[in-house]
Formats: sequence, structure tokens, C-alpha cells
Amino acid sequence: MRWPSRHVISQERGALVLALLLWGVSCVAQETAKTETPEQATERFGRVISNQKRDEETLDLFERTQKVEIRKTGSEAPPSEIKVWRLFPTGTGVDKIPLSNDANLSRNEATHAELEKLEKYLSWIAEEGTAQRDAYAKFEKKRKERFELIQATHDAFIFTLEGHELRGERSLAKYSLVPNPKYKPTTRNTMLFTKVRGTLWIDEESLELAKIDGVVTEDVSLALFLAKVYRGSHFMQERYEIAPGVWEPTFEQYDFDGRKYLIPFSIHERTFYTNYKRVGPPKEALQIVRAELGKTRASQSDP
Repeated sequence: MRWPSRHVISQERGALVLALLLWGVSCVAQETAKTETPEQATERFGRVISNQKRDEETLDLFERTQKVEIRKTGSEAPPSEIKVWRLFPTGTGVDKIPLSNDANLSRNEATHAELEKLEKYLSWIAEEGTAQRDAYAKFEKKRKERFELIQATHDAFIFTLEGHELRGERSLAKYSLVPNPKYKPTTRNTMLFTKVRGTLWIDEESLELAKIDGVVTEDVSLALFLAKVYRGSHFMQERYEIAPGVWEPTFEQYDFDGRKYLIPFSIHERTFYTNYKRVGPPKEALQIVRAELGKTRASQSDP
């Protein structure tokens, strides 16, 4: 059985954004300020890495709302376009159900047809069979590649503790990060690590990533040099505790300029993630979707 590509891991941002976010969300300190010993830094960032991997796996059990504000330029206000989706985990990726551009509308206003498609896929993936095992294997392969990229950051960057800041009532440790000149990239993705620098903030109580802010310092070639992201492109991500012990993205900003073939492109997007709700693995999620469908069918049958 063949299913739409939206049920697999999203590749919308391509290798560049994947690498930028991954090195930002999980890193090991190579240097620290005198206020933090190398042993303390190693222990601290070892826990950050462990927490990030756990959070990434946990994210596959949570649905959420994604609101994307698209601008023609980074300084443009208001946005030229707004898109809103309900992101629903399927066990092998995320299903994006389009919602109204009005972010205040209820999730229940997702179309009945979209929910029926989601129900069919969850029902299928929850079964035992060769096709289902293949689908999970592809998903796990992608996850393994992401985790390997996370581990590569161990040698890719030098981190220096700059101080401490408050975010609300929580204390954050602030680190600057620069490429490690001794690091030797082994893949195209890890090559990207040599061309970015920035700042990250770690929640000191939970040792979770709270924020990452970075900039591209040299032009980056992608897709066998058919595309390029220009120097000065910027990205940022904020993360909060969305459930006890679970930290996930709540805001992302991309300001990328470059070219694809000979055609220039410009990506200026601000993305908000809200309404996190645990739906569980496919068998549990299937019951939630069926209950929603039952309510929509009942409302449609009312006179």
C-alpha cells in the first residue's frame, strides 16, 4: 500500500536546517569559562544530549498546532501569508492537517475528509505486516541518522560559558559557540558545522535546551552545488516545558537567502507551536481520531 509523502519525516527545510537545528539542540562543550571545569561541562552536556534524544522520541507521541507566518523580507510586518496546520504523529512521521488561517479556530474544524485519511493510515500502520515493518524501518533509519548527526557535534564546536540569565523564574546558562578548527567533517551535513556560529541557552535546573540562536558565516552549497545558502542567513529556536519533564519547540525563526540553480530565493518564516497534547503511539492515537470522527458524524447528522 502506498501512502502520501506527508506521512514520512518532513524534508521541507532540507539538509541545512536539519543540521543547523540538530547541532543547536544537542552539543558537548569542548572549552568552558574558568567558572566551569571541563569535567562539569562534560557531565552537563552529556545530560543535555540525553534529554534532547528523549524529547525527540517523545515528540512522536504529541500532536500540536503549527502556525507559520511567511514574510517577503525579515523586517516585513505584518506577514504576507499565514498557514496553520494540525500536526498529528503517525508512528512513521507526522500528518499535516490544514486548518483555517485564523489561528483562533478550533481543531475540530479540520475537515472530515482529512480525519478519515488519518484514520485509515493509523489503522493500517497499527497492523502487523511486512509493509508496516518496512515503514517503521525507514523511519528508524532517519532517526538514527539524526542521532548520529547529534553525536557528531561532540567534536564540531567549541563552547564557552558566558554567564547566566533569567527567563521568567528559571535560570539559564548562556554559551557562545564557534566551529572547532580541529574538527574534520566526514559528510556533507557535518561540513555545515564549520560554517555556523551562535549562542545557546541551557535551563540549569532541567539541563534542557531553552534557546538557540545562530548565523551562517560562509556561503553554504547544497544539493551537489545546485543550491546555495548565503552568508548572514539566520535561525533561532525557543523551547519550553510543554508537559512535566518534556521540552519541545514553541517558536522558530528562519531568515535564509540564497539561490537554487540560478534563481534567487528568500525564506523568512516565523513558526509557532502550541496546543501540545499527548496522543500516544498509533494504536492509542487511532482511538482518539475515531472518537473525533464519531463527534463530527453526529454533528453532521443533526438536523
